[in-house]
Amino acid sequence: MFGPNVSLYPATHPIQPGERAKGPELAFPIKIGNDVWIGGGVTICPGITIGDGVTVGAGSVVTKDVPPYVVVAGNPDKVIKHLEIKGEI
Repeated sequence: MFGPNVSLYPATHPIQPGERAKGPELAFPIKIGNDVWIGGGVTICPGITIGDGVTVGAGSVVTKDVPPYVVVAGNPDKVIKHLEIKGEI
């Protein structure tokens, strides 16, 4: 589930100015697992995988892969809590 104003950015470009000036653009898939909650205003960068059962705090910028069953928040995001996996899933 997504909160309001979530942004997914699969498109990117080279970071070297000379290469970037040549105009190539790239895209890397964003993968989101099952039973994930992404809070309002979250930005997800190119090539990110978010594991099952994750909660992403509002306003976070997800810059690296997120393991399953954790809560992440911040800019850049970091794991702030590991979740227990219970029988309700």
